[in-house]
Amino acid sequence: MKKLFILLILLSAVDFIYPQNQFQQFIFHVNSITDPGLKASAVDSFMIYARTQGIPFITGDSANFMYRGSVSSISVAGDFNSWSADSSMININQTNFWFYSKRFELDARLDYKFVTNGSNWILDPENPNMVSGGFGPNSELAMPEYIQPWEINYNSSISHGTLLNKIIFSSYLNANYQLKIYLPLGYDSLSLERYPTVYFQDGFEYVSLASAPNVIDNLIDSNKIKSVIAVFVRPNNRNDEYAGNKRLQYRNFFINELVPYIDQNCKTKVLASDRLVLGDSYGGNISAIISYNHPDLFGNCGLHSGAFQPNGYEIYSQIMTDLANGITKNIKWYSTWGTYEGSLTGTMNSFKDSLLIHNYEMGWMEKHEGHSWGLWRATIDDILVYFFPYYPTAVNDEVHNIPQQFELKQNYPNPFNPSTKISWQSPIGSWQTLKVYDILGNEIVTLVNEYRNAGSYEVDFNIPLTNYHLSSGVYFYRLQIGSLERTKKMLLLK
Repeated sequence: MKKLFILLILLSAVDFIYPQNQFQQFIFHVNSITDPGLKASAVDSFMIYARTQGIPFITGDSANFMYRGSVSSISVAGDFNSWSADSSMININQTNFWFYSKRFELDARLDYKFVTNGSNWILDPENPNMVSGGFGPNSELAMPEYIQPWEINYNSSISHGTLLNKIIFSSYLNANYQLKIYLPLGYDSLSLERYPTVYFQDGFEYVSLASAPNVIDNLIDSNKIKSVIAVFVRPNNRNDEYAGNKRLQYRNFFINELVPYIDQNCKTKVLASDRLVLGDSYGGNISAIISYNHPDLFGNCGLHSGAFQPNGYEIYSQIMTDLANGITKNIKWYSTWGTYEGSLTGTMNSFKDSLLIHNYEMGWMEKHEGHSWGLWRATIDDILVYFFPYYPTAVNDEVHNIPQQFELKQNYPNPFNPSTKISWQSPIGSWQTLKVYDILGNEIVTLVNEYRNAGSYEVDFNIPLTNYHLSSGVYFYRLQIGSLERTKKMLLLK
């Protein structure tokens, strides 16, 4: 009976019951040993092996967190449980070995820490992989299909832009603001060439934690984006300025002082379509406030896990009310968020669906990640490529029938029954994916999933051929070409 009780305790630390994997076999083997010395030797042997594979030790879709040490209790806290210390690790009897196993999506990437003795927060001593965060470094769990962001790394083999330090005084806030201004390689103050501009909230964190200058350098060098000027703005009190009682003054500072200062001192393009404001969390909130209230200056808005909850979901409610009254503005959006962000995940999905239904041009990406700089640093490239993609210049002004821009066209006929044509064009050769979704975001069918050269294309979406019994209503078709994405809606009427 005692052995059965121990076995049940061990199984309670594993949130699945499937045929034994490698880690489970180890657990059951160690538990079957009665001699404490032999138990310790078995743990030693497994730890030596596990270190060669990487810890947390991953078996299939399960991550096995492990700790060895003399503690009275230890738990895992991270993105997957809202940083609660209630995911207790289990101690194997007569050893100092503790473990906790949990299933994750194969492409998940999450931050975590260990909490020992109820209050001591530490990095995983067996995991060398760390990610910087707003409250210091965290250990990183990257599942097997997660792709690490190459573009955040400094590349010594390419040329780089220049990063200038500036200070600007705001009369609205009676305070100085520190700036870092990125000027691309080849920038010449005497040249007639002008550049799009990207404004980053939490700007210094985008530099230090997200390596944004490296991202921009690498994207420009690899011909993924146009050359841009980037303005990294450091807040003085981000909570007050992005979400609190100083948000109106901060918005006025941005519109009436910062943008004119940059336009006067840098070679910027001055159309709204050439300006992007983006930010993370509350920085996304103020970015949406600025863009939505001033689309004449900022025609592009990027949201990294935009936290809209301040002031009773102020900007979210403003936009939803306008949509209900048939009011839309000339703004392009791109939003990225994680599935491990609690209620924010639902808000971002609802926001995305509402904008798409009302014909806003919007790119979006949902990742199996949490509310962290690990997510945001790896998706800066998606935002920049969406708004400012690089288009090659034709040789000798000879076009050779290559499209000059990326475009997803409206399906025809629309409404349709039972078939419709979807066409698009791409100025670059790349892997291309075209999928159809229902109003809830469920995938209906993949129409294209292959490499295609630069050119113009058309496919038929035929209801009978999909083998789905689709009802009348709104559906979406989404095209992805490399990092470029476009989504449009279509109407099926039976």
